[in-house]
Amino acid sequence: MAEGKPAPFAYEGLDRVIHERARLGVLTSLMAQPKGVAFGELKALCGLTDGNLSRHLQTLQEAGLVELVKGFEGVRPLTICRITPEGRRRFVEYLGVLEQVVRDAAEASKSAPSAAKAVKA
Repeated sequence: MAEGKPAPFAYEGLDRVIHERARLGVLTSLMAQPKGVAFGELKALCGLTDGNLSRHLQTLQEAGLVELVKGFEGVRPLTICRITPEGRRRFVEYLGVLEQVVRDAAEASKSAPSAAKAVKA
C-alpha cells in the first residue's frame, strides 16, 4: 500500500486481544452482566475448561479489560469476573469496527458476480 493512502479494509480497530473466539465470548457474556459472573457460570456460558478460561481471563486482565474479584460464598471460594469500564469502551469500539466489516462484506457480495455464474463462465 502506498504511504499516505487510506486502507479501507485494514480494520485497525479489530483488537487482537478481543478478536480471539473464546475471549470474544467471555467479553460478550460479561457485557450482559455488569455486576459480574461467577467463574463457573462463565465457564458454562462460554463452553470452556477451567484452565482455558483461566488463561483467557489472565490475558484479558493483563490488558485491563476484565477484573477478577476473589472471595468466598460460605466456605467455598468464589471468583467473580467483571468487565472494566475500559473493557466496555474497547469492546464497544471493537464492535463498531466489526459492524463495518460486515457492511463492507455485504456490499462487496452485492457487486461481485455470484460463484455459480463465475464457475459457468
